[in-house]
Amino acid sequence: MKIVVLVKEVPDTYGDRKLNLETGLADRAASEAVLDEIGERALEVALSYADGNPDTEVVVLSMTPESAAATVRKGLAMGAASAVQIVDEALLGADMGLTAEVLAAALQKIGFDLVIAGNQSTDGSGGMMASMVAELLDVPAATSLNSVEITDAAVSGERATDGGTAEVTATLPAVISITERLPDARFPNFKGIMAAKKKPFETLSLADLAIDPHDADASRSIVIAISEKPPRAAGVKIVDEGDAGEKLAEFLIENRLV
Repeated sequence: MKIVVLVKEVPDTYGDRKLNLETGLADRAASEAVLDEIGERALEVALSYADGNPDTEVVVLSMTPESAAATVRKGLAMGAASAVQIVDEALLGADMGLTAEVLAAALQKIGFDLVIAGNQSTDGSGGMMASMVAELLDVPAATSLNSVEITDAAVSGERATDGGTAEVTATLPAVISITERLPDARFPNFKGIMAAKKKPFETLSLADLAIDPHDADASRSIVIAISEKPPRAAGVKIVDEGDAGEKLAEFLIENRLV
């Protein structure tokens, strides 16, 4: 079985998050770049299955700048057999539609039985990438799974719903996304780090995938304006002089909060 895990380099969750006011894009130099934690958990799902099934091939796939190669290699150090990185200057600021198109094309090129992704990244937080990729690939999608069970023919798991939980199953090939309910990822050990240097690492461009990022027939998002969030204004302070209840009621009514 060939399992491809979608991973992404993101700004450190605990670092500063800033936008470049000239480009409208995230300022990724404002904090340390790391492999997204939810992507690491997705990789752990694949590696855990591979631990018990030696004939399994685990591949990490990422659409990132060229500078992110070292981050993507962490997936190899964790235990993935190979990595594929999609690099092209024309992908700078790509929206979810173009990203899904590129990832789907790469998956068709390298082949897969199962694709595993996180339910949403910690930077864009779109939460739709797995579904969009599955739609383009015309394969089943099982998203936001809190547990995962993989067999030779299908993948299944539990998904939380408003009224409880649902058991979902998809026949392979398929795309799934997982939540933070899945176990933490393993840490790369010294042996894994050294072995990662010799593992296959392929770089693809848009030309390799036959994708035109400026295709007039494709939907693309365009930023038309951007500004920095204004500082938070001071709130209203109510001093109780025997009429605090009345003042609070007036405030709520005036601001249409009741």
